[in-house]
Amino acid sequence: MERRVALTREGPHGLIVHAVSDAASEGGARSGQRLTDARALDPSLEAVPCDLQGDTALIERLARWAGRWSPEVEVDGEDALRLDATGVAHLFGGERKMLDEIERRFAGLGLTARVAMAPTPAAAFALAKYGSPAGDAGRGILDLASPPRNKLERRSQQGRLAALLAPLPVAALRLPDTVTRTLERLGLKTLGALAGVPRRGLARRFRERDNPLDALDRMLGRRAEPLTPTRLEPPPRAMMRFAEPVTDPAIGPQALAKLVPDLARTLEAKRLGGRRLVLSGYRVDGSVTQVEAATAYATRDLTHLIRLLAEKAQALDPGYGIDAVTLTALWTEPLDAAQDTLEGGQPAAVAVGQLTDRLAAKLGAERVCRPQPFASHKPEHASGWRQALADPQEVEEPPLKAPRPERLLDTPEAIAVIYATPEGLPRRFMWRRAVHDIARVEGPERIAPEWWRERGTARLRDYYRVEDKSGRRYWIYREGLFGDGRGGDPTWYIHGLFG
Repeated sequence: MERRVALTREGPHGLIVHAVSDAASEGGARSGQRLTDARALDPSLEAVPCDLQGDTALIERLARWAGRWSPEVEVDGEDALRLDATGVAHLFGGERKMLDEIERRFAGLGLTARVAMAPTPAAAFALAKYGSPAGDAGRGILDLASPPRNKLERRSQQGRLAALLAPLPVAALRLPDTVTRTLERLGLKTLGALAGVPRRGLARRFRERDNPLDALDRMLGRRAEPLTPTRLEPPPRAMMRFAEPVTDPAIGPQALAKLVPDLARTLEAKRLGGRRLVLSGYRVDGSVTQVEAATAYATRDLTHLIRLLAEKAQALDPGYGIDAVTLTALWTEPLDAAQDTLEGGQPAAVAVGQLTDRLAAKLGAERVCRPQPFASHKPEHASGWRQALADPQEVEEPPLKAPRPERLLDTPEAIAVIYATPEGLPRRFMWRRAVHDIARVEGPERIAPEWWRERGTARLRDYYRVEDKSGRRYWIYREGLFGDGRGGDPTWYIHGLFG
């Protein structure tokens, strides 16, 4: 059964529904509704906070990615893209095959896309969002995608488009909610009903910018609605051309001597540093050979980049000849000038980063890892490993009530503990067939279960720092309490060693 989920955002009087799943929509939830009203209709509705900044970043990345179909792509609202497909549909086998490919590509990303093609951007949006998803009726009249050649064709096109849009609701005009509700109260619930209303009567009731007939004219192409594409700045790149094709296998390392300084100057002018660099050789037969390298930190250091790319550049296969070589920084980050240390050398973090880059280039990025903290109170969940070249995750580490041991066991090991009272301090424990008499003990430090990650039967822990009579210090804990209703008697474990 599909979950009924609603994304929520803060409103002036509480949480507001931002978006809903199909199952939640069937239960009565809708965008713009107060969460309390939505749950009154469907008590099983799950509320999840939305990430507006993340959504904006995603739609901008999708706009860059959608440049494969059109050179002009515009972000339209929070969840839509508009592409100018004039003169490009034949490159994909026609309008239908182009729409099929767009759907298939988005499905490969795990996203469901509703697509339509029409002579105007407003008509395409209305058909994609409010049209029937099955068949060409929801995709628009595909043979209308090409511009008309004369006035007669334009009128015929507008008539056929008006007939296709007539059954759609007036919400497809994308007017303010107050205007849409007013039209519905007047009985004008579809675009076909609205088209037969005299313009003068609506002009008295609505302001010029909210006039629904003006919006309908833009949808039918009677008024211009230009598409404003998102202008994307190309990644920094350095290029080296040759008068004649070069077949020397050493062309890659030799080209680095010129390309790396040129790219570094470009990065410095833009105050950027490279994180992923691609060296490309363009062959005379139209194919491209590439090698790439990634860095742990943003950098434009000439010596480091040449050393990092020199060995990989030897794998650049010239084939029948290369007539151009480029070095592109596909991934960049802001990088301002930094001062060296007082001794004149590089900071330790830069040296560690360069060592990491060389190891990753030699052994493979997946074989070089570094520790990564995680937001968790559980010691075994508070740290882990990530690839050294991956972008670090910023987490808010919980404050520690007591110091942690220098060595943490991968898996806590069960121990037998003797204590004076059930909830009292431990006096002696047995670990790995050795008996340890406790001379000093500190604690407890209580760590409650993480209810949002663990099952309801998870038990709390009481951690103790103990020292035996030989001076060895251990970190042990008791899992559970007597009579807590979550199992039998408490169990004891050793989790770490001090010193």
